[in-house]
Amino acid sequence: MSAEKHLVVIAGPTGVGKTSLAIELAKHYGTVILSADSRQFYKEMNIGTAKPSEDQLKEVSHYFINTKSITDLYGAGHFERDAISLLDGLFKKHDLIFLVGGSGLYIEAVLNGVDDFIEVPLEIREDLNKQFTEKGLTWLQQEVKKLDEAYFDTVDTNNPQRLIRALEVCVFTQKTYSSFLNRPKPVRNFTAVKILLNTNREQLYKQINERVDLMMQQGLLEEVEKLKEFKHLNALKTVGYKELYAFLDASYNLKTATDKIKQHTRNYAKRQLTWFKNRDDFEEFDTAEIEKIKKYIDVCAD
Repeated sequence: MSAEKHLVVIAGPTGVGKTSLAIELAKHYGTVILSADSRQFYKEMNIGTAKPSEDQLKEVSHYFINTKSITDLYGAGHFERDAISLLDGLFKKHDLIFLVGGSGLYIEAVLNGVDDFIEVPLEIREDLNKQFTEKGLTWLQQEVKKLDEAYFDTVDTNNPQRLIRALEVCVFTQKTYSSFLNRPKPVRNFTAVKILLNTNREQLYKQINERVDLMMQQGLLEEVEKLKEFKHLNALKTVGYKELYAFLDASYNLKTATDKIKQHTRNYAKRQLTWFKNRDDFEEFDTAEIEKIKKYIDVCAD
């Protein structure tokens, strides 16, 4: 395989319109889409993850949608391994393939590898999540600092998922998490074309609010209720689900929970944009500029 193969990354914040634009592009180029959305893997989570519709999935072949259960241990390292293996086969049929999503760490894993691909038994993660729920963030911070002060000094200490990931590796391997980081970058047999979709903030927030209202109309609350026994799992500690579990636990009324989903989704979109904008090799386009995007891809893949 040669570097004449191109992986076109369509990244951007939640609600910006990545799915429909990517499908139109994939149809134009006669190719396929790999999803890089860390929640669309899970077959039990549908409405709250804004998966492509059944009709959209028929228009273009998609990979990594509905491939895992919420009880499976599946992280960026697993995704890197599976995506690279799949691309090796798909590039025999296609010169250009799309990788679409807003999960920056999963996109980064495919492009540049992941430092910490350590498979940890699910029971260790579940135990640590349980302890975190009972003892709180301060306990979690103290444990990570005790077992790996070097990592603690660099991590966002208010991000419990990052702290739990570090702690589970320390517990399982009996080594520091930081000892697994900063390994040599892998060689890829494709050239990446990186596109960041954006639109003006007012329009983006309007689209997010409308999408949340639509999800509620489509039955998001019922979906959340069906999965209540699994709410302790990491997959369900995500925007759209955790707020409705708070409603079901009588912490919020339904209107407040819905407003919280909108607020937290807007906050998440802002963080996504910051993450991608901090990588200076993404070319930014408005979602409406599809003809410009096609020309850019044509120039890069020529």
